[in-house]
Amino acid sequence: MRLSPAVQSLKPSATIAAAAKAKELVAKGVKVYEFTLGEPDFITPAHIRDAAKKAMDAGHTHYTASGGILELKKAVCAAYQRDYGVEYQPNQVMISNGAKHSIHNVLAAMCGPGDEVIIPTPYWVSYSALVELTGATPVLVETSLESGFTLQPAQFEAAITPRTRLLMLNNPCNPTGSAYPISTLTGLAEVAVKRQIPVLSDEIYEKLIYEGAEFRCFATLVPGVKDLTIIVSGVSKAYAMTGWRIGWTLAPVDVTKAMDNLQSQETSNPCSVSQYAAVAALNGPQECVQEMLVEFRKRRNYVLGRLKEIPNIQFADPTGAFYAFFDVSSYFGKPLGANGKKVDNSSDFCTALLEDANVALVTGDAFGAPGYVRLSFATGLDVLEAGIDRIAKFLNP
Repeated sequence: MRLSPAVQSLKPSATIAAAAKAKELVAKGVKVYEFTLGEPDFITPAHIRDAAKKAMDAGHTHYTASGGILELKKAVCAAYQRDYGVEYQPNQVMISNGAKHSIHNVLAAMCGPGDEVIIPTPYWVSYSALVELTGATPVLVETSLESGFTLQPAQFEAAITPRTRLLMLNNPCNPTGSAYPISTLTGLAEVAVKRQIPVLSDEIYEKLIYEGAEFRCFATLVPGVKDLTIIVSGVSKAYAMTGWRIGWTLAPVDVTKAMDNLQSQETSNPCSVSQYAAVAALNGPQECVQEMLVEFRKRRNYVLGRLKEIPNIQFADPTGAFYAFFDVSSYFGKPLGANGKKVDNSSDFCTALLEDANVALVTGDAFGAPGYVRLSFATGLDVLEAGIDRIAKFLNP
């Protein structure tokens, strides 16, 4: 059968593809040290699981409104008022099947052929693909190690053309783990207001912030920016709810209505039971978030300490999320591992590491950052220790 041109050019998600390769080895009985997926290893907190059970027992197992239940929309509004002091109304909230679906809704509702979308690199693997599916063109703007991989206001303004439709900003950032300094965010907001450029602010890692960094919701930065901001977030990372598939947007009413119309045709509605669980996550006790953050902080500090002991790799210390993103290009062309294999790019590096040392990372090629690899430290310290031991030995056999 003939496939559409858009789908023919579409590549699978690199993170999911890397995880699939690791699972193939696991299925063969091989012990694999898996650092590919951005997924907390904690079980969803008990009070959230209990709320889902109660929702099922109460019969909340049917279709809901396409844009989500009112209880969850109100809970999202209350959480943003409580945490960031920013006011939204339920008709500005759209509940979707995870933050990735929310991003697709924003792009499909706002972009089309001839439009340009500015994306700082390194960027999350799905950004450019989702832009291209709308017929729009990703405009990739390279950030530097020296800046902590953060887009600078002057870079943003220089990338704007008459065809610019949107800036996609991820704070904290996947894959780099960089949390934007407030001064940089403010500068970006000032440019957005000055040039009247909407901003998709992907804030899914907003609760995972470490010492020396501070999170600020983009919609709160300067007067006028809220009307240009589409916030994307969800419960996946902060509440260990990746499989529940609940994300949301907060946006002007006209954009929210357009996305609701789109979603009503695509998926009908998000999972009913998951929505009630998300209400409990947002309205319930928040100590669980801090407890998980304490563990992520321990893992982060351990990983950074170990990586700094390995010669000739570079990285910016991650101040948010749960990723270490480091440059291995100095090892290209050198014998690696027990087999002495030589590689000349990050993709081949990750393949060789998996085959030789049974360690799974994600190539920086997929994130628009050749020479880099991403390690997710959303797993236990024992696994991290054993996996990094193998990485160190692979690099310096």
